Amino acid sequence: MSPASASSSAQAARRALAVRLQNLRRDARLNGRELSERCGWHPAKTSRIQDGKVAPSEADIRAWCVACGAEDQVADLIAASRSVESMYVEWKRLKSAGLRNLQESYTALYEQTQLFRFYTSDVIPGVLQTSAYVRAIMSRSAGTSHSEEDMEQAIATKMERAGIIHRGMHRFLFLLEESVLRYRLGDAETMAGQLGHLLTVMSLPRVSLGVIPFAARRTLWPVESFRVYDESRVQVELVTAAVNVTAPNEVRQYLDTFSELHGMALYGAKARMLIGDAIAALE
Repeated sequence: MSPASASSSAQAARRALAVRLQNLRRDARLNGRELSERCGWHPAKTSRIQDGKVAPSEADIRAWCVACGAEDQVADLIAASRSVESMYVEWKRLKSAGLRNLQESYTALYEQTQLFRFYTSDVIPGVLQTSAYVRAIMSRSAGTSHSEEDMEQAIATKMERAGIIHRGMHRFLFLLEESVLRYRLGDAETMAGQLGHLLTVMSLPRVSLGVIPFAARRTLWPVESFRVYDESRVQVELVTAAVNVTAPNEVRQYLDTFSELHGMALYGAKARMLIGDAIAALE
């Protein structure tokens, strides 16, 4: 996704919520004035909500659904509304508090999650990264706005969080496009160490790692990298922002996408062979 489309993500999400509310009204065969009367507010408010100019409150959504006889839609629409408010968080704002604080912001979510699903089409997933690989990535993205000390603290925090793969009863499902194994983020030594680390973690009992090969017969093209926390939240990292998805129907779409991609991947010895080929190509 390009930066231009990323910058309009929140606006598009607000519009999508407005369209869903508008469709409920139409399905109930109500015009705007009739719905407004049932909800007990001015028709102008209905128009502003339907046009996506005003974000409805949770009370507004409940009233709207009751007026349309669609009480069963309340929970999903409220979840979608909350997602709109929190989905688009600019990296610039997150990083302004320091790279270390950015890394620490993930800690609680990681500890609470029982089942992680990672799909990546760009870089090795964070919990599988070596410190050298992390440093290669951060040195490119940090620029001159953060000190060397801040970056080193951020790396240490990230590596500490990555230790979650060795503790507790968390389970991890990883899907990597073969191209991820070939992208050189760092020098040959860094990449060799990172790929070798993948071979090591594959043997962990609560880890499943699959690689979708270049030669796979695809039923779905490569999509944006995403991670799913249990079945309640999806996070997508864009160039300019982090997009958080919590609406149940949207989370389900990502779960279905993960399942379809899972069916195209190779595992075990075949996946190890692809990783080994990528290591050999570094020479």
